[in-house]
Amino acid sequence: MKRKVYIETSVISYLTARPSKTILGAAHQQLTQSWWEKRFEYDLFVSQSVWQECAAGNPDAATRRLAAIEGLDLLVITEEMIALAEALISQRLIPAKAIEDALHIAIATLHHVDFLLTWNCRHIANPVIQEGIAEYLEKQGLFLPVICTPEELTGGNNDE
Repeated sequence: MKRKVYIETSVISYLTARPSKTILGAAHQQLTQSWWEKRFEYDLFVSQSVWQECAAGNPDAATRRLAAIEGLDLLVITEEMIALAEALISQRLIPAKAIEDALHIAIATLHHVDFLLTWNCRHIANPVIQEGIAEYLEKQGLFLPVICTPEELTGGNNDE
């Protein structure tokens, strides 16, 4: 059985962006492309939230992002997920300005995916924040999916 991966918008953005002029941006793009080539090893999911974020902004970039997620399974956002995202904010586990990030975590958690794939290391793939969220979720009888970057999910082995 394939592992389930919820793909957050930052991954799609790096996958479809024009070549970056920064070393870090170019590295993220290359690592994302390497992971994308192995995507068939997983069951991939996005949410309506990811779709809306991909559709926003520059029309040409939005078209590339939406083309990348075309055909991926769409996870439904429920009231329970919205309530969990709001709880992560009210518990001060995630800053109020990052409600969309809290929603991605809630969607991945309540849909019981194995991995939440992201390049957002400020509010999502942040070990200090994850620790607090995991403790909170455990008290609710829930488990936080593994949150990682494409580099981490490939094991850092992109030379194959």
